[in-house]
Amino acid sequence: MAREFQRGHKARISDLTAGTDLYVGVQISGPGLTFDISCFGLDADERLSDDRYFVFFNQPKSPEESIQLLGAQAGDTESFRVTLDRIPPQIQKLSFTATLDGAGQMSQIAPGYIRIVAGGEEVARYAFNGSEFSTERAVMLGDFYLKDVWRFAAVGQGFDGGLEALLKNFGGEVAEEEAPAQQQPQPSAAPGFAPPAFGAPAPAAPPPAFGAPAAAPAAPQPVAQGFAPPPGATPPPVPAPSVHAAPTIVAPLTPPGGAQVPPPAPAPAPYGQPVPPQAPYGQVPGQTGSLPPGYGQPQAPQAPPGPPGYAQQPPLGQAPGQQAAYGVPQGVPQGGGQGAGVSAALQQFKETPTGQRWTQQNKKLIRVDLGVGGQPVLARQGSMVLYQGKVDFSYKGAGFSGRIVGNATGQEMQLMRCTGQGQVFLADNSTMLHPIELQGDGICVSAENVLAFDEGLQYEVRRVEGHGIPGGALFTMQFTGTGTIVVKTHGVPVVLPVTPTTFADCNAVVAWSAASQVVVSSQVRMRRNAYPGDTGESVNLQFRGAPGNFIVVQPYEV
Repeated sequence: MAREFQRGHKARISDLTAGTDLYVGVQISGPGLTFDISCFGLDADERLSDDRYFVFFNQPKSPEESIQLLGAQAGDTESFRVTLDRIPPQIQKLSFTATLDGAGQMSQIAPGYIRIVAGGEEVARYAFNGSEFSTERAVMLGDFYLKDVWRFAAVGQGFDGGLEALLKNFGGEVAEEEAPAQQQPQPSAAPGFAPPAFGAPAPAAPPPAFGAPAAAPAAPQPVAQGFAPPPGATPPPVPAPSVHAAPTIVAPLTPPGGAQVPPPAPAPAPYGQPVPPQAPYGQVPGQTGSLPPGYGQPQAPQAPPGPPGYAQQPPLGQAPGQQAAYGVPQGVPQGGGQGAGVSAALQQFKETPTGQRWTQQNKKLIRVDLGVGGQPVLARQGSMVLYQGKVDFSYKGAGFSGRIVGNATGQEMQLMRCTGQGQVFLADNSTMLHPIELQGDGICVSAENVLAFDEGLQYEVRRVEGHGIPGGALFTMQFTGTGTIVVKTHGVPVVLPVTPTTFADCNAVVAWSAASQVVVSSQVRMRRNAYPGDTGESVNLQFRGAPGNFIVVQPYEV
C-alpha cells in the first residue's frame, strides 16, 4: 500500500522500497491549462550548475541516463525514470516541478499527485489540489535529496513568476533562442518498472525492458526484472504534446571551464580624482583568484565572504562584486552596472523561497513556513518582524511550576505560539541566527540564546553540577526530539570538539551536545583574589565526552 505524504513530510527512500530504479509519475490538469513538467538536477548548493541535468521536453535525459523523461502513461500526465545508483556525486537533489505554459494560475488545477512506483507497486504518493495555491504559475512538487542516504520530500512550494522565477531560484537564467524542438518521447510501451494502467486488458506478453527495439524478433521472454509490474499494463493514448514557440534554454551562472565573470566596471572617480586600486579585505593586492562564494550566492566575483553558510549582501543599490570608489557613499548606484529603477536596486534582497519549513533569508533573519509540517512554532515574544498568510499569535505560558523553576534557575523563556497557514519572519536585535535540525538527538542551549523551535521538541531545565560558586550549580535548557531549534549568537560562533581539557567561560558558551559531561571548574584562590589583579576567569565549565561531542562558543560574554 502506498504511503500517503502531506506537504512538508519527508522519508528515506530505503524506508519506502529497497529498489533504486524508480518510476516517478505526475498527474496535474486543469480546464484549458497546459503544463510543462520538468526535473532539475541540483548540486550541493541547490543550484543548477550543469544545465545538462535540467530534464524537460527539449532535453529528455541526463548524460548518463540516470534521469529520463518517459512521457504520459499509466494515467500520469508526465513520468520519469530515476536510477539513484547511477546519479553522479555532484548531483545532490532532484526537484520535480510543474509550470504553466500559457495563461492561468495554479489555483485552477484539479486534484493531482506525484507518486513513486518501484517494482510495479506504488510506494509513495503526495496529493495536492488548487486550494493550496493562489496566483502561482510554477510549483515544486517533490524532491529527491541526498542527506547521507537518498530521501523524498513532499514540497508543494509555488512561484508567482512562473518558469523564470523557478529558474532564478535554482541559479539558472532564461534565454529565448531559435532551436529545433526535439521530438516528444513516445511511450510505445510501458517501461519495465511502470505501474499498470487502471482497467486495461492484459496483453499477450510482458512489456519490453528499457532500450528494447520497437519491434523485437520473436524469442522466449526473459524472466521479469525485480522492478517489473504485473502483466496487464497497457499505456493509455498519448495526448498531443503542447506547442512551444520558443524552447526554454537554461544556462548556469558560471561559464563553462570555470572562467570568472568580470565584475561591472567601477564608476568614474568623483570630481575627476583618480581612484586608487582597491583589493578586497583579506586579499593581497594584485591577487586575481576569487574567494569562496557565500551561502546561496552564485559563483561570481564578489566581496570577501564571511563565515561559511551565510549570504554576503552588497550595500543597497550596489551590484554584487562591485567595489565602491573612494569618496562615493556606500549604497549609491555607480556606473552602468546596476539596472535602473527601484525593483532592480532591491532585486538582490528579495525573499529566498526553498520549499522547506525553515529558510534562512540572511544571517540575521529566518523564515518559517507554518504550512509545511503542520505543527506550530514557539518563538521568543516580540521576535516576529513580518508575516504572510493566515497566522495566529497567542501567549505561551509556562504554568505555575514552570515560572517558579524559570525564576529560580534563570532559564525562563517568554514565548509566543505561532499557528496557521502562512510564513513568519523572525529576528532578534540583529543577532546571528543558526537553525539546528535535531533527529532524535539532543542539545543543551541557554534560554537566552533560543529564538524559536518546533513545538514538537521536548525541553526541560538541566542542572550543571559544580562547587565553589553560589548555589553550587549552573542551569541550561535541554532540547530533545525531532525538529528544528533556532539558536542566536552575538557574532560568529566557533564550534569545538570536546576533549578532557576543554574549558569554556560560562558567560560565553552558547550550546553543547547533550551527551557531553559538564562540570563547573572553579579556580578561586582567596589569597590571590584578595587584592586587585584578579584575572576575572575564576569560574569555567569543563567539558568531557566521547568523540563527536561539541561545544559552541560566541565571541561575546553575556
